[in-house]
Amino acid sequence: MSSVHPYARELGDFLRARRGRLRPRDVGLEPGGRRKVTGLRREELALLAGLSTDYYQRIEQGREVRPSDDVLDALAGALSLDDKERRHLFTLAHAARRSAPAPVNRDPERVPDSTRRLLRVMDTPAVILSRHLDLLDWNPMAQALLGDPDAYPTDRLNMLLLLFDDTLTGERSCPDWEQQALDYIGMMRAAVATDPTHPRATAIVGELSIRSDQFRRLWAQHDVRDSVSGTKTFRVPEVGDIALDWDTYPLPGNPGSVMLVFTAEPGSADADRLQLLASLHATRSALGNKHPSQTRGTAARRTPSGTP
Repeated sequence: MSSVHPYARELGDFLRARRGRLRPRDVGLEPGGRRKVTGLRREELALLAGLSTDYYQRIEQGREVRPSDDVLDALAGALSLDDKERRHLFTLAHAARRSAPAPVNRDPERVPDSTRRLLRVMDTPAVILSRHLDLLDWNPMAQALLGDPDAYPTDRLNMLLLLFDDTLTGERSCPDWEQQALDYIGMMRAAVATDPTHPRATAIVGELSIRSDQFRRLWAQHDVRDSVSGTKTFRVPEVGDIALDWDTYPLPGNPGSVMLVFTAEPGSADADRLQLLASLHATRSALGNKHPSQTRGTAARRTPSGTP
């Protein structure tokens, strides 16, 4: 195995990030004298996991090593990993054991016709995201909420690219902006774990790492998300602020792709504002003789930051 094996490198980076978030007192150790590192030292983590410092260092550096499941269990316990982080650790380590990467399906992700029909009949905003957070499809309610994407090329219709686009996000005053960024970054991390060298992931992460200090800081945390949910407030001039819950649902038979759905509490003022916005959008579309499904996407100025 080479030290540049992509999965071994991801595994080492993940372990380093998780080691860096722990403090000696978190795991029952005395901090001792002056420390050069903010988190645990390698030798401290190795001690907690029952490993030699040299062996652990080789894992973290991505060198010639194949940790067993027992070793992975010990590391997960020492690092206090939660269930999703533990799965992520095992995914990376199992892939790193192989001398040659396993074949990965890189065919373009398609939205089944049945899913497209479902989107069109839903009475709440919903979009389809690829494993790398590209917007693949949306419904009229989503277009009403998120805006007209005609000004954006298809390759820019990506939730991370839009989220960190300074021309769209302005001052980023939205209080939940960083949490939303962490959620999307965590989903991208999960995608990278299945195929670290995928050209789309490499292009998106590479671009954002170059031009965004915030992205680099959040990406370095190595948080991972299988699916996410939360609450977001959209500031829509036509009807006022709309607070919506949002959840992601995996698409059956389409690994990595998810449906992102926004919902309002029935009978609430937010539900009323959402329906009013949908009515206004339908009227504009009818007057313009332009069906919502003929447009190219949903990315608009309100999408990344929750601001107009």
